[in-house]
Amino acid sequence: MLGNFTYCNPTKLYFGKDALDGLNKELPKYGKNVLLVYGGGSIKKNGIYDKVVAALKANGKNIFEDAGVMPNPTVEKLNEGIERAKKAKADFILAVGGGSVCDYAKAVSISVNCNDNPWDKYFIRFEEPTCPIIPVGCVLTMVGTGSEMNGGSVITNHQQKLKIGHVFGEEVFPKFSIMNPEFTFTLPKYQMVSGIYDIMSHILEQYFSGTDDNTSDYIMEGLLRSLIHSANVAVENPNDYQARSNIMWTATWALNTLVAKGKTTDWMVHMLGQAVAAYTDATHGMTLAAVSMPYYRYILTDGIAKFARYAVNVWNVNPAGKTESQIANEGLNAMEAWMKKIGLVMNITELGATEDMLDGMVKSTLIMDGGYKVMDEQDIRTVLKASF
Repeated sequence: MLGNFTYCNPTKLYFGKDALDGLNKELPKYGKNVLLVYGGGSIKKNGIYDKVVAALKANGKNIFEDAGVMPNPTVEKLNEGIERAKKAKADFILAVGGGSVCDYAKAVSISVNCNDNPWDKYFIRFEEPTCPIIPVGCVLTMVGTGSEMNGGSVITNHQQKLKIGHVFGEEVFPKFSIMNPEFTFTLPKYQMVSGIYDIMSHILEQYFSGTDDNTSDYIMEGLLRSLIHSANVAVENPNDYQARSNIMWTATWALNTLVAKGKTTDWMVHMLGQAVAAYTDATHGMTLAAVSMPYYRYILTDGIAKFARYAVNVWNVNPAGKTESQIANEGLNAMEAWMKKIGLVMNITELGATEDMLDGMVKSTLIMDGGYKVMDEQDIRTVLKASF
């Protein structure tokens, strides 16, 4: 039964081949000093940087740059960004890149005027901002995280061996996001496939919770079927606009908080994957893929009815003459075969994890209580060992 909830998403989206024109509509709403945030420089090679800078200059903005945002943004980089934003007296932050760049921009936006230690306040104590927030806009070049339409931010602390995400309230959401599927075409296949699985994992983290007849589950089954179909097309032809646009749109709806309504949600795959990443600095979507099969097989009996439904409604498993357990297992087998087919990493050893990291990864895994089984440290150890 759906309980009480409030839903608000204030982010405006500009989607399609002409989406970048949205900058000319949005930039006049904000002050003159813009902190332009981006990653390793690929946007300079593919021409996106020049287009964004031209739009900023056409709107009379003073441009200050914060480049070099890594795939797993660190506390050190966050501190650097805070100083750059202060020096620029930034009125607005424009993030150009994938989810990590958007996540990082949001972290900077809530930290510049914070009188406390941002890591401790936001990522250890999980407090909300109490200071003025610099508004953020995003120009998306990689899809997967849904960061373009949510309040999520994930930061890594290598010294403490922790990678932690905080989902902030609507005041931290990007004010707008520019989404042109063509901007994702030059992404390497490894990154594209990683993003595809990140999308799938976001949906599954919300889907595998609850036992009621929830509208959100029907929506998620449709999103999953669309994602699987479009991923198959995109792996064969990365420049297929329809497939890439469907993947981009699915990524947004997978984690813009809509389908979570009425759900307890799980998120243990993300907690396991983030613990692995804290030790290996591996690509996010690949860490999720590497722990997913061991985790879902471990909790299968605790959520058997939903896993059987997933098998039938998403993977087209024929239930005739089969037990619920047989149906559920066949669904996971179909999922595993598809994951291998599109080129996902299926174990954490391939990501650089070693047995001597196990104790630390177990300790670094945050325990959530919204799924079908509340894990303890021994459960986490068992799943991580099976992930090697």
